[in-house]
Amino acid sequence: MTLKEFGLFLLAIFTSAAGQLCLKFGAMRLGKVNATNWLSHLLAVFTTPELLVGLCFYGIGALVYILLLTRVNLSVAGPSAALIYVFSVMMGYFFFQEAIPLSRSVGLGLIICGVLLVIWQK
Repeated sequence: MTLKEFGLFLLAIFTSAAGQLCLKFGAMRLGKVNATNWLSHLLAVFTTPELLVGLCFYGIGALVYILLLTRVNLSVAGPSAALIYVFSVMMGYFFFQEAIPLSRSVGLGLIICGVLLVIWQK
C-alpha cells in the first residue's frame, strides 16, 4: 500500500468512524425504539441533525472506499476496514465512558495485528 493509498484508507476509516459517532449521538437523542414508537422514530431520522450528519459521513466514507478499491486489492482493503471496529471502541470509551474489558482489549490488539499482517509488503 503506497502512501497515497494509505491516506485514502485512513480517510475512509476516519469518515466511517465519525459517521458511527454521529449516529450514536443521534440515536441517544431519539431514545429507545419500541413497538409503539417505531414509526415516529423512523420519521425522526430525517429531522435529527446528528443522524443526517452521520449518514453523510458514511456516504463520504463509502465514496473514498470506492476510490481506494480502484487502487488496492479487495483482499487488502476489505480486512483492513476492520480498523473501524478499533476506532468505534475507542470512541465509545472517550465519548460515552464505555468500559473496555481485558478481553475486548485483546481482541482489538488482534485486529490491529491482523490488519498489519494483511497490509504488510516486503
